[in-house]
Amino acid sequence: MIGYVCLGTNDMARATAFYDALLGELGAKRLMETDQFVGWGTGIDNPLLAIFIPENKQPATVGNGVMVALQAESDEQIQKLHAKALSLGATNEGDPGPRGQGFYAGYFRDLDGNKLNFFRMS
Repeated sequence: MIGYVCLGTNDMARATAFYDALLGELGAKRLMETDQFVGWGTGIDNPLLAIFIPENKQPATVGNGVMVALQAESDEQIQKLHAKALSLGATNEGDPGPRGQGFYAGYFRDLDGNKLNFFRMS
């Protein structure tokens, strides 16, 4: 149902380096790219995660209550990806762990303050 999710950035070079390194761990690669937009995914027919410089030329800001959840395969992969995000400069918004019956997740904010998590459901 979701085609793509866009997150704003104020520093395209910094953001693309962050997501190249982080999303590569999930097997994602750049599938779409312009001067204002870069989208990563595992295939053009699968959902994309994209960063962009806002069209209105105003600074990108974080949406209160907005979060992107990226599916992982195991608790161990979530722990590894969460640690990778933090090593790339992300800030911790919740250590990896169980969050209710059958749900495991680790939360972080990217370099622009956007909130994301890696999760799995069993």
